[in-house]
Amino acid sequence: MALQGVMDTLKNTNLQEIGVSFSLADLMRDLKIDGNNVYIKLFSPSEKYHQYLKEKAETVLKSIGAEKVEVEFTSEPPKQQQPPQPPPTAQQNPFESRRKIPGVKKVIAVASGKGGVGKSTVAVNLAAALKKKGYNVGYLDADMYGPSGPTMLGAKDKQVMATPDNKLIAPESHGIKIMSIGLLLPSEDTPVIWRGPVLFKALSQFLFDINWGEELDFLIIDLPPGTGDVQITLGQTAEIDGAVIVTTPQDVALIDVKKGIQMFNEVQIPVLGIVENMSYFVCPDSGKSYEIFGKSKTEEVAKQYSTELLGRVPIEPKVAEFADLGIPIVLAKEDSQSAQAFMDIADKLIRKISEQ
Repeated sequence: MALQGVMDTLKNTNLQEIGVSFSLADLMRDLKIDGNNVYIKLFSPSEKYHQYLKEKAETVLKSIGAEKVEVEFTSEPPKQQQPPQPPPTAQQNPFESRRKIPGVKKVIAVASGKGGVGKSTVAVNLAAALKKKGYNVGYLDADMYGPSGPTMLGAKDKQVMATPDNKLIAPESHGIKIMSIGLLLPSEDTPVIWRGPVLFKALSQFLFDINWGEELDFLIIDLPPGTGDVQITLGQTAEIDGAVIVTTPQDVALIDVKKGIQMFNEVQIPVLGIVENMSYFVCPDSGKSYEIFGKSKTEEVAKQYSTELLGRVPIEPKVAEFADLGIPIVLAKEDSQSAQAFMDIADKLIRKISEQ
């Protein structure tokens, strides 16, 4: 069997059935051909996919004449061989290789130092608020392991198509263009178990290979919680106009806010401000407000780190209710205190971006 024929076959074999946009060639770690017998080693982080990948490889290779196909798996990512780099000079900018995200004017990353603070709720409603103000808006769910954007935007059943040059076409919900790994998985309960190299390739495709249609005025990127690899990779590869950090009033959350601010400073992304979510509880019966997490210190932290408190968003039961229905509170109940808070925060972000 010809090596080129085997390689072309592997490259043309996609794995869309398990919700990824890669080919068998992308997962290949070793290949040997002995007459009409083929040995192939594939990268797979979990035994869950072994049978599927084995049958897929056997089927396509036997279709081009292979008599025996032996498939082996490895969970070890490939070793990255870096070309020798010249020593940096004082004039070099370590982030000069950043690329502009195609089809987007302004990019705002929404982050949180820890999980459970309502970061995705804030990101989705900021996107909706900007759309409501007349801007062309996109929402990119970069939380590969816990994508909640499709649910909150009512886009779970949206189909993702591709252009002839293999760019993913972002579907639309509530007038907002959306892209999320959640739209590419076979079902809601399918876990994403990728390791570093595969994860970074998917993130790169989400950043630079999405067809957003008409040029976006704003792209909201919903980052995973914490200060890990996704945030650092984003900061080193893409041009981001600013970051918004989401917190709750508790001291334990504010500790992580400080870490988040310092991380964005390290990767030279300006922090536009802090959004305090769950600031107070609005009783649906009486309309009275209660600071159930205690007195807030968020404004003090913002001043300490030379940024500002963009706004306080209350706890209102309707926010969660409509999120489960796939409608941002900004669109579902515009007279609510939460909706008004998000609209005010959007105004401040527009002002700060224009000042830049």
